[in-house]
Amino acid sequence: MVAPHPDDETLGFGGTALAAAARGVAVRTVIVSDGGAAWPGLSAHERTRLERSRRRESRSAAALLGLPQPLFLGLPDGDLPAQESRLIDILSGILEDGPPGTWCAATWRGDGHPDHEAVGRAAAVAASRTGAVLMEYPVWMWHWARPGEPGVPWDHAYRTVLDPTAAEHKRQAAAAFRTQLESGGPGRDPILPAHVVARLHDVGELVFR
Repeated sequence: MVAPHPDDETLGFGGTALAAAARGVAVRTVIVSDGGAAWPGLSAHERTRLERSRRRESRSAAALLGLPQPLFLGLPDGDLPAQESRLIDILSGILEDGPPGTWCAATWRGDGHPDHEAVGRAAAVAASRTGAVLMEYPVWMWHWARPGEPGVPWDHAYRTVLDPTAAEHKRQAAAAFRTQLESGGPGRDPILPAHVVARLHDVGELVFR
């Protein structure tokens, strides 16, 4: 499971990962960016503090989902397209270490966010290199796509149906990302307002294959 930022792994694929792990599938989480560019104009000290908080939140969310602790690559938030070649090599190495039949879930290449799309492209190349099965999960797409939206590969979509217990665990895990759910100070609105989080829970999870 590859996420551009700390929280994408939970919001976009957390319930599916939980369900897989509960069935004995070994799940490994890779979080690509440092998560430090949530708001513009942060000082170096503020950014460092935010990066540490976001890593701590992802660790808490993983524990609530019953998953191992994530691997943090620490690449620069907001600049992942420039890191794409490097990320391809990193993900290829990780996938090569996996057993035959490894699957790679990453953000969709058409998601509508530059970092998300860069991670999706890198994962697609790495999966092609290593023979891993690629799955792409949307996150930002749910903010702009309408039913039947042209350009969205709905005919290749598979939905995860979560039972009530799994759905509740995902809600608790999502609530761990307090830095994104709350204001960052004057002029810094929450990155994930309540209505956005509610929408993501309501639409559930799907992947494109």
